Amino acid sequence: MDREQKFKKEDVTVVDTNIAKKTVFATSLGNAMEWFDFGIYAYLAVTIGKVFFSEIDPSHQLIYSLATFAIAFIARPIGGLVFGMMGDRIGRKKILSITLIMMAIATLSIGLIPSYSSIGIYAPILLIIARLIQGFSTGGEYAGAMTFIAESTPDKKRGFMASGLEVGTLAGFSAGAGLVTFITFLLGPEKMVEWGWRIPFLIAGPLGFIGLYFRTRLEETPAFEAMIKEEEKKHHTSLKEIVINHWKPLLICIGIVLFYNTMSYMVLTYMPAYLTQELGYGETKGLVLMIIVMIIMMPIILTMGHLSDRIGRNRIIKGALIGVILLSVPAFMMIGNGNNYIVFCGLLLLSSLLAAFQGALPATLPSLFFTKVRYGSLAITYNISTSLFGGTTPLVIAWLVGITKNSMFPAYYLMTVCLFGLIIVSLFVKETAGKSLRGSPPVVKEQSEIQELLKNPDEALWWKEEVQEMKEKNIKGNKQGII
Repeated sequence: MDREQKFKKEDVTVVDTNIAKKTVFATSLGNAMEWFDFGIYAYLAVTIGKVFFSEIDPSHQLIYSLATFAIAFIARPIGGLVFGMMGDRIGRKKILSITLIMMAIATLSIGLIPSYSSIGIYAPILLIIARLIQGFSTGGEYAGAMTFIAESTPDKKRGFMASGLEVGTLAGFSAGAGLVTFITFLLGPEKMVEWGWRIPFLIAGPLGFIGLYFRTRLEETPAFEAMIKEEEKKHHTSLKEIVINHWKPLLICIGIVLFYNTMSYMVLTYMPAYLTQELGYGETKGLVLMIIVMIIMMPIILTMGHLSDRIGRNRIIKGALIGVILLSVPAFMMIGNGNNYIVFCGLLLLSSLLAAFQGALPATLPSLFFTKVRYGSLAITYNISTSLFGGTTPLVIAWLVGITKNSMFPAYYLMTVCLFGLIIVSLFVKETAGKSLRGSPPVVKEQSEIQELLKNPDEALWWKEEVQEMKEKNIKGNKQGII
């Protein structure tokens, strides 16, 4: 039977645009809650050091607090493996609900832990446990959210709608940072250490359950439902099979996430500390500048997502990579100028380039993998790369600046990483804008689009050639005793 006979009108999924928008909102809201939690811990690091490590030398309290923050990255790959594989077996919706409730409970628990002065060493131990739970849940959250949106939106609108996920990320992160700044301003440093630091964590818990309410009202993704209806898909893919059959997209995803999260953690997490420690800015001043920049980034992200649907995601990504390579040094020179307006322009320049990544990559990353392994593969690779490269960026950059005494080193670091990324995207990433996801039939928003797809079955199921190549390799491997 040829491909044209196999591809029928019934194979095409028509998605109601309003339902797709609700899906994006609910998924992005949950992601915003997660990053709200991330933001409040990041910006309460100094206070948390005083509360949970009060018996330690004050000069080392921040180090211990940041170490507790970083420990969550140990659990992220494990969470990615567990939740990712489960998400490919029992569904995306169920796992996203589980990860969100785990994060909400863990965050609320942090706000309830007694201080070191009350229960001694048990206080930091309980804090570490809560942070490990947060990291474990985050391992399945972001990759699952990308997968859910990518599989629930029309092919021609995927870039724009998936970019809403990153808007949720920035909204949550800036809200968390803004809340900490506001409460600190109202209460002052002493009361913040006494009890004020608990307020953001206690607020975060109920907000997480609000996000959970919206997520539980969602339907499972069309791509996953179509997959489980096929009899041959009842066989669950193992981790071994993923590594053997999908090693190439796994490596590509790790490389993309490397430059993506290096840029993200550089701009959003390291920059406030860079402004304060290296350039002498006050903590509040640097934080306010970053909050303003993040707010401006949101419409830029949506614009880039829209453009990625029209001109292609690879063009947006490569353009941003070239921009980082050419403009990192000028941007950091502007940031180091000392003039508030010039500093802001430098920050905005870097942030706009990051916004281009955030507009295009949430739709690009899920498209690297086939439906039956998408959640698991994306969760594993995303979290391994984030833990090894993205999450370590602030620490590595601070160390390099310290030993070189060169405040321009962050620019050189970004340029090197993005040059590596440009090679990966140019040589190994296929353009998928407007196309169906690997392993899934096309998804459209109007019935009128179906007839055009039926005329071009080879284009509609463009990924069939890759399936055939994998089958041939498996047959060859079996004959040689490799698999």
